Amino acid sequence: MRKTLTLWRPTGPAELALVRDSGRRKWPPCLPEQPIFYPVLNEDYATRIAREWNLPRDGEGHVTRFGVDADFASRYPVQQAGGSTIRELWVPAEELDEFNAHLCGPIELLRSFLPEHPEGIVPG
Repeated sequence: MRKTLTLWRPTGPAELALVRDSGRRKWPPCLPEQPIFYPVLNEDYATRIAREWNLPRDGEGHVTRFGVDADFASRYPVQQAGGSTIRELWVPAEELDEFNAHLCGPIELLRSFLPEHPEGIVPG
């Protein structure tokens, strides 16, 4: 049985729509100005980005969770992008298809931040 690494991804409405269109099975290609895909290693960090960055910029922000094969993910060193809890994996955009092939299960929507619910709501 393979080990799974749990990751989180803050996302806006456009990216979330593409994830839904994939049956919640893969991340869409990065935009041309995005050389890396960066899932984060804890839910709190993803929540802060969704609420403080995606919501003001995109009108809504979402927190997702997904698993990836831990052995495969180990090829991407953990990057510390700030304080001790601000940790990310940096996956080169050109490797995202291969990364998606190693996802374990569906991409889950955990929480949404909307203008009328800036404190966040849990879909259900």
